[in-house]
Amino acid sequence: MENNDTNTNDLSFDNRIPLEDLKNAVEAIKAELAKVIIGQENFIELLIVSLLVEGHVLIEGVPGIAKTVTAKLFAKTLQTDFSRIQFTPDLMPSDILGTSIFNVKTSEFEFKKGPIFSNIILIDEINRAPAKTQAAMFEIMEEVQVTMDGTTYKIAEPFMVLATQNPIEQEGTYALPEAQLDRFLFKIKVEYPTLEEEIKIIQTHHDRKGSKPQGLINAVISPEKLMDYKQKIQEIVVEEKIIKYIAEVISKTRNHPHLYLGGSPRASIATLNAAKAFAAIDGRDFVIPNDIKRALVPVLNHRVILTPEREMEGMSTDSVIKMIMESVEIPR
Repeated sequence: MENNDTNTNDLSFDNRIPLEDLKNAVEAIKAELAKVIIGQENFIELLIVSLLVEGHVLIEGVPGIAKTVTAKLFAKTLQTDFSRIQFTPDLMPSDILGTSIFNVKTSEFEFKKGPIFSNIILIDEINRAPAKTQAAMFEIMEEVQVTMDGTTYKIAEPFMVLATQNPIEQEGTYALPEAQLDRFLFKIKVEYPTLEEEIKIIQTHHDRKGSKPQGLINAVISPEKLMDYKQKIQEIVVEEKIIKYIAEVISKTRNHPHLYLGGSPRASIATLNAAKAFAAIDGRDFVIPNDIKRALVPVLNHRVILTPEREMEGMSTDSVIKMIMESVEIPR
């Protein structure tokens, strides 16, 4: 089987892994969200990919462009528990994780679980909270558990964190440390809508006549189905030359003259996992170079740091990542 960068939608091939059900489920999620969300196709697809590979997503954009609404409605398409936490400068770790309370009847301390004990967690404005509270998320996002007073409490799966943040340049924000950023599979930059999309947004809002958008969205995937889809993605075929391609791109970020910090091995694994999910939702049971290309920018743009000189020149991480992609030979 030859892996190349052509559009495989026109090719006929027999999958060794049944992916039709998964592909239909993804289309069902997109169809539900399209009832309310105008545009943002790439944003929605990246959310779905992250869900399928047990990743977390950092969503960045100015206020008012439907970051939080999209995340909330996305969670509603899943038959799981949902929790929303608004991060503020006075938020404490115990407000998220929970706290031990003395029970007078039993004369013992009891752990009261916080809002993090849910399936889909929406953290609004994660960079409004100070470093101590941000750091409380480290163990949860990596190991899906909370350790409190020497006891470890597992969080039920599926577990996914959707965190929104305002651009760092805005007042009252605390930049997330690199170690925390590395826990997110993707950083999705949400842009302003086009003129045509904005007209449609206004028209749709007018047509709803005050009805809440949440009422229009139905749950389309059960936790059992989701577990089945995740297992199928693990079985997607990845050839050795594709793995080498990922390693070469990530390696180049570590010694590129425009970058102060490159991608870690976790970035390589994140790229691989995301590429497998992209292949699966396209109905393929094998990864092609184009899947890697689709994954690289959202995987890397929060993991690499520009040199101060390039930052002052106004260069973006996206442009450097694309520059590196173009410099690495595509496997044939």
